[in-house]
Amino acid sequence: MSPWFSAAASGPALAVRHGLGPGAQAWLTGAVQLGFVAGTLTAAILNLADIVPARWYFGISALLAAASNLVLLVAPDYAVLVGARAATGFFLAGVYPPAMKMAATWFRERRGMAIGTVVGALTLGKAAPFLLFEGDAGLESLAGTGGVVAASVAALVGGCMVLVAWRDGPHAFPRRAFRWGLVGEVLRDRPTRLATWGYLGHMWELYAFWSVTALFLVAHRGAQIGAGAAEAGVRAEGGAWLLPGLDGVPVGVLAFLVIGSGAVGAVGAGVLADRLGRERVASWAMAASGALALGVGWLVAAPSWIVVPLLVAWGVTVVADSAQFSALVTEVAPPHAAGTALTLQTSLGFALTTLPIWAVPVLAGSVGWGWAFAFLAPGPAVGIVAMRALARIRSTPAGAPSPATIPGSGARGGD
Repeated sequence: MSPWFSAAASGPALAVRHGLGPGAQAWLTGAVQLGFVAGTLTAAILNLADIVPARWYFGISALLAAASNLVLLVAPDYAVLVGARAATGFFLAGVYPPAMKMAATWFRERRGMAIGTVVGALTLGKAAPFLLFEGDAGLESLAGTGGVVAASVAALVGGCMVLVAWRDGPHAFPRRAFRWGLVGEVLRDRPTRLATWGYLGHMWELYAFWSVTALFLVAHRGAQIGAGAAEAGVRAEGGAWLLPGLDGVPVGVLAFLVIGSGAVGAVGAGVLADRLGRERVASWAMAASGALALGVGWLVAAPSWIVVPLLVAWGVTVVADSAQFSALVTEVAPPHAAGTALTLQTSLGFALTTLPIWAVPVLAGSVGWGWAFAFLAPGPAVGIVAMRALARIRSTPAGAPSPATIPGSGARGGD
């Protein structure tokens, strides 16, 4: 997943090379989101995750994403940059949703932990470019050449590992021939719809927070060191973009710390969910991240020893619930449509992210970070309502999934 934020991490370099303004830079990330949506919708409509062998679907998609990412190095103009970013997102749609289904084939009782580990890997992969570009000397002139290559090599290696070594586990989902009505069957299933509503609430918050983490850190330092400092708060020094006042810690390192800390939350929440119930743990995570969304923005001028730990806590909780929505879908969706259900859920969630990704920086500039981050809080609230409704269905004999008909439904507690 490392190619995802390549353009975001190399944004200043690309801006210098192509003369891009902030809006144009933002669209380089937005193009990945939209490409991913197009890829997942295509996969859902064509049932690709349920009819194409997982290792071929995942492996070839990863190789094509790696190749698309390299276009950043040779793109002659902005139109080609946006197209390459959209293609990268399109092909990554063949990596993330299938990976969750693939992990589920190896686990029953610990499925939450397994998919949580996949989401943790996703989180670290998306955070990685911020570290890769920090050591890229000559950033402005070379447009982050080393970082782009490193992200593509990571995707290439991951794809080859799956192509060479992957095999389905003992709890594989049944494969079936293509059928147009499979998406409709998924949408008519109420437990699957509720799991998807929970995911939509989660996604309303997640990517908007990730996309503005570095911007908020710059605003935080600007608020502390005086008027006009927000403009001068980031400076290039040896290829690293630094925040003064935080002991010279590069922006990329702080962004990696905040975003990458979510890997701990994803795996930890997965372990807890296998024991205490997916709906319960997901609700706890959304309550915590929603509370931080309501509070952190108002502390933009607070000391760094308060702000940075709160951002890390938000980074941990904002993605902790993600895997549980996917695990729930593998348990409650019609078993022959599990791949399509996961892909459709993911597609809808990423489509929704485009509005808050655009709105949060606009709100921050017009009414301040407090209201901008508070704009994200309704997402977790909706997710909690959906999880409570799903928990009620799954706690009754009539609504509980049957181990005889749904592979891997070995959850406990609230499951």
